[in-house]
Amino acid sequence: MRFAGISAVCLLLSTQAVASVESQLTQCAAINDKLDRLICYDNLAATITQDFPQAAITATSSSVPAVQAASPAAPVAVVAVEEQFGHENKAKQQVQEIEKLYFEVANVDKDAYGYLLLTFTNGQQWKQTESRRFKIKAGDTVFIERGALGSFLLGADDRNSSVRVKRIK
Repeated sequence: MRFAGISAVCLLLSTQAVASVESQLTQCAAINDKLDRLICYDNLAATITQDFPQAAITATSSSVPAVQAASPAAPVAVVAVEEQFGHENKAKQQVQEIEKLYFEVANVDKDAYGYLLLTFTNGQQWKQTESRRFKIKAGDTVFIERGALGSFLLGADDRNSSVRVKRIK
């Protein structure tokens, strides 16, 4: 019985608070001047964060996982994550990456599907991953370069074509 009474009181208080916020929002929306309307909204947001600090935190971090929203340092963590978004690759680019390597083919085989199995003189083994035709023989010098989305392309300088490969060994 007590629980029902306490729940009813909390419900009435929260509906009154929401109703006052809604009326203040409609008053701000009725303002014609853009700057005055913005100031009204800012003042309303400031009063909401003072009156309901926990509600403001959960409303501003709705796109952040719940673990971060519960921690007191959540706004700082959110800002750090947002600042790092999109810069991951820039940090990796500071380290010099090899874009193209040349190899001499030691052995050429085909698997059951007709894909090339290449063994190079340095011991590396690569396998063709797409069904395009690419003629190659032992003793040829080829290059492997980085392709899109982490893939690798096998080609030769005297040709205008390439084929996708992946490293086996």
